[in-house]
Amino acid sequence: MDIEVVELKQRLEAGEKFHFIDVREEWEFDQDNLGAMLIPLGELPNKLGDLEAWKEDEIIIHCKSGGRSGQAQKFLQSKGFTNVRNVLGGITKYRTL
Repeated sequence: MDIEVVELKQRLEAGEKFHFIDVREEWEFDQDNLGAMLIPLGELPNKLGDLEAWKEDEIIIHCKSGGRSGQAQKFLQSKGFTNVRNVLGGITKYRTL
């Protein structure tokens, strides 16, 4: 299931609690971030053990435009994560709000 940037913005502004992951590269994160935990897409397989406790929790993943986060979503779902949401349009679309 995906999430639109408008809903994400509302939830962030409301201070809602959810697991929030940014799968961009460190240099992209350093330039502009939304307060998510940085786990570059290439490092995600090595971080599965750290995320194991979140298998049933809501995880929202974003990147620059939604492509890498979509890959991360599919990867986590293939590993048994049941509530992973991809931010459609990524940070690029989010910054247009």
